[in-house]
Amino acid sequence: MKTTQLPPVRVTAAVREQIEGVLLDGETLSHFVEQASIDAARRRKAQQEFVARGRASLARALETGESYAADQILEAMKSRLDIARKAIETERGGVSTRRP
Repeated sequence: MKTTQLPPVRVTAAVREQIEGVLLDGETLSHFVEQASIDAARRRKAQQEFVARGRASLARALETGESYAADQILEAMKSRLDIARKAIETERGGVSTRRP
């Protein structure tokens, strides 16, 4: 695979020092910038996909007229979570690791 370069990034000396202060053993500044760029691109892609799913859901709701109140959805989610917690407690012999 042929590689290419990203444009140079100008930062203040303080920013560079801050970044260099968190580098892992053996990690280079270039590797840090590369990984940060990859992570940022993945986050943005996930955000874009999330927004697209939300828009598609809204379009379906408008087309079908079928929608649910937020409190109904939250109650259903809470119920599912309670069931899952009880199942875990049962697997552990009734010992709960849940904090009050």
